[in-house]
Amino acid sequence: MQWLETKIPPPVVMVLLGAVVYGAAPLLPGLSFEFALRTTLAIALVLAGLALNILPAFAFLRAGTTFNPLRPASATSLVTSGIYRHTRNPMYLGDSVILLGWTLYLGNAAAFVAVPAFMLYITRFQIQPEERHLSARFPEAYASFCKRTPRWL
Repeated sequence: MQWLETKIPPPVVMVLLGAVVYGAAPLLPGLSFEFALRTTLAIALVLAGLALNILPAFAFLRAGTTFNPLRPASATSLVTSGIYRHTRNPMYLGDSVILLGWTLYLGNAAAFVAVPAFMLYITRFQIQPEERHLSARFPEAYASFCKRTPRWL
């Protein structure tokens, strides 16, 4: 399955999974739910996820390095400050939070399977290949970064 590594942009994976659960949710009406402020909470999660995507992009721009997930080998510097003090993958965390907001908006418990599915896929086919590249390019700095900063949270 190595041929899938860093081939599909993570936002595309997020949208595809969101579309799958959108289509599947009506097929399982017994798992539907409703509660006050569900839509408000869903919107808040999507906005938080967008912030987790935008803030790191600025950090990469300031560092003068790429944030193209399809070309991890072209990284020219290791960003470890700002939001990167709390998570090594804030953009993928942001995508997960956006997907969580979407599944909450759908109001069907079955839709929540999309979030762990996204996280598993991204870990295997995006994060692990990125980690190999960063470890080879910045061996000591990246090892230190990994020791003090979690992959997700």
